[in-house]
Amino acid sequence: MFHTNSRQRLLLRTYSQEKRKVLDIFGIMASNTERTFIAIKPDGVQRGLVGEIIKRFEQKGFHLVAMKMIHASEELLKEHYIDLKDRPFYLGLVKYMNSGPVVAMVWEGLNVVKTGRVMLGETNPADSKPGTIRGDFCIQVGRNIIHGSDSVKSAQNEISLWFQPEELVDYKSCAQEWIYE
Repeated sequence: MFHTNSRQRLLLRTYSQEKRKVLDIFGIMASNTERTFIAIKPDGVQRGLVGEIIKRFEQKGFHLVAMKMIHASEELLKEHYIDLKDRPFYLGLVKYMNSGPVVAMVWEGLNVVKTGRVMLGETNPADSKPGTIRGDFCIQVGRNIIHGSDSVKSAQNEISLWFQPEELVDYKSCAQEWIYE
């Protein structure tokens, strides 16, 4: 597994942003799009919900830029959840996320970070509305099947942590003109 330090991630983010600017000049990307990191957790994978989750993001009009199934290392997970390291559930969360395969994805589209979070539902499934991923498929907070970036900045950090720049595929979807004005 490829791991990066903070400086390397900053360089990768800068590289990715510059690449996106060039692609936008050629009309490959809508100028107001953003990217988010979505991970289907081990319980979502084991329950066979990968296809259903992908379907929901595609039907919304977002397009998939990268995807891989991995058994995330403890090191990667500790870095991913570094902001939670002082919380009592931190080590249990890392252990749980390390217990099985995770499907890591990058989605792109207009307001994809905010809209993606709405599609996921609340962190605690008991507070999630029907129609959201967690509202439809989850019961307990410790098994809430999916992670989504909570801001554009965290999305950039998470994407650069889980993916190498060459794993992100830039392309123009033929449906794009039917989704965006």
